[in-house]
Amino acid sequence: MAIEVVADPNMPEEIARLFQKQHYAFVGHHSSVKLCHWLKESIKRNRFCYKQKFYGIQSHRCLQMTPVTAWCTHNCIFCWRPMEGFLGTELPEPWDDPAFIVDGSIKAQRKLIVGYKGMPGINMKKFEEAWNPKHAAISLSGEPMLYPYMGDLVEEFHKRGFTTFIVTNGTVPERLEEMIKEDKLPTQLYVSLTAPDIETYNRVNVPMIPKGWERIREFLKLMNGFSTRTVVRLTLVKGENMHGAREYAELIKLANPMFVEAKAYMFVGYSRNRLTINNMPNHEDIKIFAEELLRHLPGYHLEDEYEPSRVVLIMRDDVPKEERFIKH
Repeated sequence: MAIEVVADPNMPEEIARLFQKQHYAFVGHHSSVKLCHWLKESIKRNRFCYKQKFYGIQSHRCLQMTPVTAWCTHNCIFCWRPMEGFLGTELPEPWDDPAFIVDGSIKAQRKLIVGYKGMPGINMKKFEEAWNPKHAAISLSGEPMLYPYMGDLVEEFHKRGFTTFIVTNGTVPERLEEMIKEDKLPTQLYVSLTAPDIETYNRVNVPMIPKGWERIREFLKLMNGFSTRTVVRLTLVKGENMHGAREYAELIKLANPMFVEAKAYMFVGYSRNRLTINNMPNHEDIKIFAEELLRHLPGYHLEDEYEPSRVVLIMRDDVPKEERFIKH
């Protein structure tokens, strides 16, 4: 069956244009792909994403996609996506088949990178490897756990030899429960934790659903004792959510993740309509906050850092050093 990489005709034309202007390639009714900045940096300038340094994920072999282009449970003030075009929290039917989404995403990625082939200075070995991606970052836009077949989507990627990351805001714990029961978990599960308390949550995340804070706490508890790799990532915005280290630590303890990332909000994309460059912490700000967090988080240590992305890696003490990197 031919796979068309086009916008869903049910998506309003002005919304489709908004995403296409940001170089999204649509797949089926509700999915899309966009080339990661670090994929392009890797094949052009041999620079790479912090995930390569922290976990061994090769930036040029990463497929950045989402099964929920324009649907989310939050309207976060720091979001760099064009969430001004988000269409709510209910993913419209019909829902596309997971195998269709995976095959369409690979095809879309190839259409997006083919123009780099003739560029001077391109690393052709990396380009050829990028043509056959091996890691799926299910994180591009929206809240991926709104897709009802997420476990099957992960399985389809794994059947094709991919490793998988899911980045979720934690507001759909029932989806995680399903995936646990079905034993269809990603290689690494991220939950993005961006508030230490409910007041900050309501102001910074602007939830679109009731009881979002309670649902996130439930999600964190489900992560505890996982059979897969787990990460809690703090996206820190100066003047907004960069406080309450003790409260963040208590939330992290609910999940007991293998890793914690403290990462700076970056003043890019559509977030520039809502925040200023003064809201972007520098790397030293992040390190200071991470050290404060560790004072309330026994059993963890500062493992690594990557200054270009303004991020530090905190790791649980009982995680063997050799398990930090993903085995391909």
